[in-house]
Amino acid sequence: MSSYPIWNDVQACIYNSSKSYGVKNEGVVNIKVGTSKNYSYMFIQHRTTVREIDKHTLEYRFFVNGKLIKRSQFNKKTKIYSDNLPINKHQQLMGE
Repeated sequence: MSSYPIWNDVQACIYNSSKSYGVKNEGVVNIKVGTSKNYSYMFIQHRTTVREIDKHTLEYRFFVNGKLIKRSQFNKKTKIYSDNLPINKHQQLMGE
C-alpha cells in the first residue's frame, strides 16, 4: 500500500493557499460551529477509510455522521478506479 492512500486538500479563507495532508487507514474530521474554541458545538463528522479487499484491490468509503455515503475501488495492478459503487442497506447499518 502506498504511504498515504487517502489525501486531503484543505482550503480555507485563513490560508493563502491550500493545505494538504495524507492519511494511511482512516481520517476523521469533526466540524464544530459556534463563536470560539470554548463555545463551539459538534455540527457534523466525516470519515474516510481505506481497506485492502484483496492483494490488488483497495476500497475507499466515505461516511457522514456514521452513515456510508460513497464507496469506490482502485485496482493497484490495472490502475483502474471504479467510482460510485452501490451502497446496500447492510453497509449503511454496519458503518463499515
